[in-house]
Amino acid sequence: MRNSDARRSMRFSVFGAMAIVLSGCASRSGLVEADIISTPSEYAQLVDGVYTLPAVDISGVDPAMLRQRVDYTTNEPVGTIVIDTAAHQLYLVEGDGKAMRYGIGVGKDGLAFAGTATIRRKAEWPHWTPTKNMMNREPARYGHLASGMAGGLGNPLGPRALYLFQGERDTMFRIHGTTEPETIGRAVSSGCIRLINQDIIDLYSRVKIGSRVVVIQGGRAVSS
Repeated sequence: MRNSDARRSMRFSVFGAMAIVLSGCASRSGLVEADIISTPSEYAQLVDGVYTLPAVDISGVDPAMLRQRVDYTTNEPVGTIVIDTAAHQLYLVEGDGKAMRYGIGVGKDGLAFAGTATIRRKAEWPHWTPTKNMMNREPARYGHLASGMAGGLGNPLGPRALYLFQGERDTMFRIHGTTEPETIGRAVSSGCIRLINQDIIDLYSRVKIGSRVVVIQGGRAVSS
């Protein structure tokens, strides 16, 4: 083979190798981009004070359980929270026939919150103490937490909590975050109303002390 032919063949080989490498980079870039797109910005990693909430894997979450503004007809005033336990959805009434809707996890049969209530307290990265009923029911799981658990990423209440009162009485039920986002849309929580952590932060920012909460059981509001 002549020198010129050898040089030409070498150039083609180098260019071919570069094309393969660049093609590989493009494929990897495409995969990374797809991963980013698969997590909506509402559920991306979130820095909140000294804590960093991880992005939420929503691949196993029903799209109807994700935060979204929807048409909603109600006689409740703006700012009211309406909880539909059967549908596992919470609505924040916005007016003009609209509401912000969030997917929720609710208490098992016999434990689900029932009635109307008022939000009398709000807390960021709240301290948590299991109720006496919880400790009696599952002493191995909750007995050692009688003095409570400090706020943090491992706390069952998550980054925010809204405390429900009926008159002056603390109902002991909370609207809060969760360390188990895969449970949203299910009846698993011990009596409380849980949201995806990014969702409870969003709801918390929109809700004021004194807001009314209405719980709907079996298609009708239950008052106490």
